Amino acid sequence: MSTIRLGIAPIGWNNDDMPALGGDTTYQQILSEVALAGFSGTEIGNKYPKDPAVLRQQLELRGISIAAAWFGVHLTTEPYEKNEKEFLEFRDYLHALGAGVINVAEQGHTVQGKRDVSVFDGKPTFTDEEWDKLTTGLDKLGERAAETGQKIAYHHHMGTGVQTTAEIDRLMENTDPSKVFLLIDVGHLLFSGEDPDAIVKKYADRVGHVHLKDVRPEIIEKAQKEHLSFLDSILAGVFTVPGAGHTDFKTVLKPIADSDYDGWFMIEAEQDPATADPLEQAQIARKYIERAFSL
Repeated sequence: MSTIRLGIAPIGWNNDDMPALGGDTTYQQILSEVALAGFSGTEIGNKYPKDPAVLRQQLELRGISIAAAWFGVHLTTEPYEKNEKEFLEFRDYLHALGAGVINVAEQGHTVQGKRDVSVFDGKPTFTDEEWDKLTTGLDKLGERAAETGQKIAYHHHMGTGVQTTAEIDRLMENTDPSKVFLLIDVGHLLFSGEDPDAIVKKYADRVGHVHLKDVRPEIIEKAQKEHLSFLDSILAGVFTVPGAGHTDFKTVLKPIADSDYDGWFMIEAEQDPATADPLEQAQIARKYIERAFSL
């Protein structure tokens, strides 16, 4: 059976792509509310101290830990050596914090941060050469992560070259299962129009990390019809926390819960904290996951 720990990312309090959202919120408040809501871990946010000793002290005061963190790579557009150098610096920072997973996402040609580009219409497509650079580069980064007992989990993401089922399949088929794992993000799969049940079942034995967020279908329809960017879709309310939407996470994630998965279920629903109170949203998600998975 699986060993699952429950965490929540800071993105509901302060958005990394739009730092003005929750810009007045201190990292100490974020960590305190993570603990208050009953979570045992979190991910790295843009306000967290860069000195691991300082951050560790603040985590220990609240009895929580760092589970993982986002790391954007540019393997399709920049030399591997540059990517590796930056990756190793971040790997060592996370290792000093005791985090075992690095969430990797290819950022070459991404439109996820462009307010003037539709997340659907502007989505990039990689060439065969770019796919080769990406998959061989990921295998190498997976080797470097293993040197410190860590692993990389690939984050399929809206507005990037690895978003759809076919793209996830291609990445998984062309990387080493012992070096590259998959981050399952239910919200991104639903937003893209993919089938989370099928993808979870297919890759349950390669899951390295799990992000839990739900979607509002009417906002997805709005994003398609009005050609909204990824960031404007967030502002419109495309994401919400488990328990506030209609997705049956217990059924979707059952193959992982029934496997030997040893890792985190991480709530990660980016919303505008001015309209979706982060602590209230965290409590809604915590209660839902407790009922669904007895965590």
